Parts: sequence; C-alpha cells; structure tokens
Amino acid sequence: MVGLVKTIVDGYNHIMVDLRDPRMDDFPLMSSPFPVLAICLTYVWTVCWLGPRWMKNRPPYDVRRLLVVYNAAQVMLSLLLFYRMLMSGWLFEYSFRCQPVDYSNDPKALYMVTSCWMYFFSKILEFPDTIFFVLRKKFAHVSVLHVVHHGIMPFSVWWGAKFIPGGHSTFFGLANTFVHIFMYAYYMVAAMGPRYQRFIRWKKHMTNLQMVQFVAIMLHSFQLVFRECDYPTIAFWYIGAHGLLFFMLFLGFYRREYYGKKPKKDDDAVSVVNGSAATTNGHNGIKTNGSGVAHQSNDFVKQTNGLAREANGFATPDSNGHMNGYQNGVRARGAASNGVLSH
Repeated sequence: MVGLVKTIVDGYNHIMVDLRDPRMDDFPLMSSPFPVLAICLTYVWTVCWLGPRWMKNRPPYDVRRLLVVYNAAQVMLSLLLFYRMLMSGWLFEYSFRCQPVDYSNDPKALYMVTSCWMYFFSKILEFPDTIFFVLRKKFAHVSVLHVVHHGIMPFSVWWGAKFIPGGHSTFFGLANTFVHIFMYAYYMVAAMGPRYQRFIRWKKHMTNLQMVQFVAIMLHSFQLVFRECDYPTIAFWYIGAHGLLFFMLFLGFYRREYYGKKPKKDDDAVSVVNGSAATTNGHNGIKTNGSGVAHQSNDFVKQTNGLAREANGFATPDSNGHMNGYQNGVRARGAASNGVLSH
C-alpha cells in the first residue's frame, strides 16, 4: 500500500513539477489543479442545487441593468483576448497546419503565456451567465449543455495553460473569443429590453456560428493525426475531443430549438375550441324568426362551453360576458349572438 501511494505521489510530482511550464509559476491558481476543480464543482453545486432551492420561495430578481453591464464587459474582454491571440502569433507568425510551442522567454512568447492565463481566467468569469438565470428563476435555461459547457471549461483550459501555453491548440482560444464577441453582444442587446431586441433577430445564426466554431476546432486539431508536428499528441486529441463534445451538445440543442418543437396539448385544445367557435359563429350568423334555429345555436354554445372547460381556461368568455348574454339575447330577441368566444 505504501509503495502504491509513493508511486502515485511521484507520478503527480513528475507531471506537476518536471513537465510544467515554469513561466506559469507566478500566475494565480496555477500551482495545482485542485483549487480550480473545487471552483468548478462549487459552480455546478450552486446552479444545480443550492441556487434553485434558495430561489424556490422567492420572487425573481430584476437584474436587467446588471446583465447589460456584465455582457458589455464580456464583449470588451472577448475583444481584448481575441486581439491578444492575434498579436501573440496567429495574425502573422503561427501556422494553421502545425505550430509547436515556443518555450523561450522571447517577448512575443511571454505575451502568449499571459494571454493563455487570461483566457483560462475568463472561463471562471463566465460563471455569472448561469447564476443570473438562477436569480431570474429561468431554471429551464440551466440545461445540461449550459452547465457542462461552463462547468468543465476552466478545468480543461487550466491544463493547457499549465503545460502548453502557446502553439497549435491556442487556436481554440482564438476561435472561441471571436465567437464570444458576437454572443455577448447578443446577450447585451437582449437584456436592454423590447425596444432594442428588434435589432437581434439572429439567434439561430448565433447557434450556427457556435457549431461552425467547434467543427473548425475539430478539423484544426485532428489534422495532426495525419501530419508530423512537434506538438504533444495528447494535447491535440484532448482539444479535438472537446470540440466534438460541444458540437454534439450544440447539435442536440439546435434540433430541439428549431426543429423539435411539437404542438402542446393545450395548443391542440385551443385549436379544437376555435374550430367549434367558428362553427358556432356560422350558425349564429343565420337570422331566425323562430325558436328552432335559436335552440340549435344554444346547443353549439353548450358544446363550445364544454370544450372551453377542457382547455383549462385557454378559451374564455370575453369581459362583457357574451356567452351568457347570448343565451339571454336569444330568449329576449330571438336573434343570434356574435363573439361567443374570445381567443
């Protein structure tokens, strides 16, 4: 048992000490993966268990102004990170086919090291995305896709920043920060209210852009399977697998959101009631001088009332009580009524 523990400890020290990039030693949260793992698990526990129970008997908070400020700050941060990724090498120097890590103390290499740490920390700063959903009691938005995406990203990016802060896999950060510029701009305008929401009728295109991003990441990473490159094999498999995972999650969301919606039972009931109302109105449109047709109209009104009750209030009498007024009017005037139901 002692020998097994010693083997584990020695293996851990070999990875964390011998294989690390020492240029990352002075950055916060980079000494060990356990603090970041604890942060990620706390996030998942908060948004999936603690937050919903805390909000259960409380009204939703109005955080619209805070959302606007937060998303505007995220747009600026994404712009900064995208610019830094470009200036660190992707604009002119880096190769999209194979890019080894520069472990030197060259100023541009150190610039990329700092950019990688900033990108890692930005993943933690995305946690409020979900916390705002909880505070607004939008629990349906706290989906598997959302929690998995935000919950594992800081821990996943930590390993890249710790051991390979630069090179081929930083394409992930380049593509991701580019997409986040538009994503957080969309969220910012949406939080500004109905007056501005008419300018952002491109939700579906945002999902398309997210999926294109992950396809690009997969192709960029997995190309090294067929090409010799001085870059750690485990790294491009790791990044490519993340691209595949997120692509499949977003594909499922895309199908449900845009092609998987089915009419609800309540919607079907409303359709039935509306159809009966139309039939009733058709009969009411016949002007009668006797009680026979009026009695027929009353039968249709009774049928419609029954359907309205089955629809759980989706079809209701209008504010003037025309349903009762109709029957009274038939007895009093022998005439048909109009607008028995309101939608």
